[in-house]
Amino acid sequence: MTVPAAMLPLDEALQRMLAGLEALPAEEVPLEEAVGRVLAEPVEAAVTMPPWDNSAMDGFAVHAADIAAAAPEHPVTLRVSGEVAAGQAPVGRVVSGTAMRVLTGAMLPPGADAVVPVEETDAAPGVTELPATVAVLAASAPGQHVRRAGSDIVAGQPLLRAGTRIRPATVALLASAGHARVVVHRRPRAAILSTGDELAPPGEPLGPGQIHDSNGLMLVALARQAGAEARRLAPAGDTLDAVLDRLSDARAWADLVIASGGVSVGARDVVRLAFEAIGRVDLWRVAVQPGKPLAFGHVDGVLLFGLPGNPVSSYVTFQLFARPVLHALEGQADPTRRRILRARLAEPVTKAADRRAFLRVSLARDPAAPDGWLARLAGGQGSHVLSALAGADGLAVVLEGQPGLPAGAEVDVWLTDREEA
Repeated sequence: MTVPAAMLPLDEALQRMLAGLEALPAEEVPLEEAVGRVLAEPVEAAVTMPPWDNSAMDGFAVHAADIAAAAPEHPVTLRVSGEVAAGQAPVGRVVSGTAMRVLTGAMLPPGADAVVPVEETDAAPGVTELPATVAVLAASAPGQHVRRAGSDIVAGQPLLRAGTRIRPATVALLASAGHARVVVHRRPRAAILSTGDELAPPGEPLGPGQIHDSNGLMLVALARQAGAEARRLAPAGDTLDAVLDRLSDARAWADLVIASGGVSVGARDVVRLAFEAIGRVDLWRVAVQPGKPLAFGHVDGVLLFGLPGNPVSSYVTFQLFARPVLHALEGQADPTRRRILRARLAEPVTKAADRRAFLRVSLARDPAAPDGWLARLAGGQGSHVLSALAGADGLAVVLEGQPGLPAGAEVDVWLTDREEA
């Protein structure tokens, strides 16, 4: 009889998985293909932004001293000497007693030190004809409505660190700073394998004892959300030869294989045995709920994850372990970083005292503390209840050593479906 291995604490298990991992090789990609990728080297600004003083408003560039006393009952009339639109160079200067019409983003003409919004003049908005004069109805201080050169970035300044994940706002920053291409780490390649004689393809009629394969599609989606290139292998039945055949297919391409099912102690749980047959199992059984049966190992540089077959357990253990490993392979500076908020429990909860629990909860504003959050169980907490998982906003964490918590207790909630900054 095989004696089950002792359960590893979550933090120790994750530390052992991440130990010695190196980021995948770097490659250069066009900026429009870089969203979701992780920088392999630091980036400096190639240009200064704004490159020159420019107007933040549609209005008139002026000498602030000329209109210091301007008010609706005492307007100051200035001669309009010209116009500057975005993308044009100013012609002439603003001298005392004159103004130049400017559009948002246009270069500030020489001699001007402020911009008066068109709404604070007698000029009609939207009229293309240039007026001969303009009456200013409000004072402007020097620098008002002026974007100064270099007020955002300066050429040569450090812009982003290696290990930064590129997001849509990051793309805009890089483009603004003069970059069309960036050097990023290659995406991890994840092969996803569902195991079980009972599995049928989604959408097909079910035979006796069959269920649809939800884990395969879920894990592909999770891996892609985490930044990986993911492929779904054909499901394998509960035999050692079937699993070994699928692993052989995956090893030539994948950086890691994520299998679900077959890692417990049942008579047909063969995934861990398959891992041992081709490589090495580094750990098995982790003190988390749901998700105790979990195998992790490697073969010839390919990482091997065996996640539980129950769909909620598979989801939670992916979030706890596979996701940080994928982030480490991508070169993310802090692969364990998560978005976490504090919330009060709306109801009492129970759990296994020897494991760290991750309860599926929905969140709402706390009526007792408008700036706070209230966490309520999203439904049944069984490891097969996908409806509660799909309805959850996050995972409420209840630590080891606690058989449960009362209503009103504060917990951390991991916002698992929201990308970390």
